Amino acid sequence: MAEKRTEAHHQNAEGLDIQAPDAILSFLADAQIEAAKAVRGAIPAIAAASEIVAERLKDGGRLAYAAAGSSGLMALADALELPGTFGIGRDRIAILIAGGDEAFRTLAGGPEDDTDEASAAVAAAGIGERDCLIAISASGSTPYAVAALEHARSRGAATIAIANNRDVPLFRSADVAIVLETPPELIAGSTRMGAGTAQKIALNMLSTLAAIHLGHVHDGYMVNLTADNIKLRDRAIRIVAAISGRGRDDAARLLEQSGGVVKTAILLAAGAANADTAEKILEGTGRKLRPALSAIEGSKGR
Repeated sequence: MAEKRTEAHHQNAEGLDIQAPDAILSFLADAQIEAAKAVRGAIPAIAAASEIVAERLKDGGRLAYAAAGSSGLMALADALELPGTFGIGRDRIAILIAGGDEAFRTLAGGPEDDTDEASAAVAAAGIGERDCLIAISASGSTPYAVAALEHARSRGAATIAIANNRDVPLFRSADVAIVLETPPELIAGSTRMGAGTAQKIALNMLSTLAAIHLGHVHDGYMVNLTADNIKLRDRAIRIVAAISGRGRDDAARLLEQSGGVVKTAILLAAGAANADTAEKILEGTGRKLRPALSAIEGSKGR
C-alpha cells in the first residue's frame, strides 16, 4: 500500500525538536499556509457539492455531517454556525461524530473504528433520500466515516466525501469526492494541523456557496441570519439600513414590523404594503431577495 500523504515525513521535520522556538513556529505557520493552498485545486468539486446541498435543503431535506476525531470537530464547527449565520433551521442539520456526545469531552480514538455505531447513527438520525451527508476523514479510510457514508447512500441520501488523500475508500460511494492534497504534516500524522485547516476552509466554502444558492446572501450581507443576541440584532439593523438606504432608526422600526426578518424588512423599505405582502413576494421568488426587490420595482412602473 502506498504511503498516505497525511502520514508522510515533512522535509523540515529533521531536528525539529532542537530548533529555536521562532524557527519551529515559522515552520508551523508555513505548513498551515501550504495546506490552505491545497483547497484551490478542489474548487470544482466543492462547487458541485454545494449545489447538491442547496438542492436538498431547498426541497425540505437535511444536511448531515459524519466524521471522527479532529475531522469531527471541523464538521461540528461548520454545522453549528449555519443556523445563526444563514438562518438554516437547527432541525435541518444532523451532526454524527464517532463516540457521540462523549467525544466532546474525550475525543477518544477507539470509536472511529466502530462501523456499527456509524450505521446506527445514520439510521437514528433518519437520514434518507431527501437528505445529503458529508463525510470527512483526513486519511480517507476512517471506518466510522466510510460506514456512515455507505449507509447513508444505501438509504438514498446524496453523499459528499472530503479527504486529504487520493484514491481512498471514502470516495468509492460518494456522489462528489473532494480531495484536499495537503502536504505532509510537520508532525507526521497530526492531521489536526494542516489537513484540519484545509478541511475547515473547504467546509466553510461549501456551506457558504450553498447558502448563496439558497438566497441567504445578498451583496455580501447575511440576509437570512437569526438575530438571537445583541450583536446579531445590531447587525440585522445595519444590514437593513445598508441595503435599503434608510437610517438606523428607520431600519430598526422596519425590522420590528417584520418580526425580525431581515429580508421582509428590506422589502418593506422598498415599498411592500405590509409584512404579509412582503412574505408573499419572497415566497414567489424562492425567498431570494434580489428578484423580490425587482418585483416591487416592476410593480411600481405599472
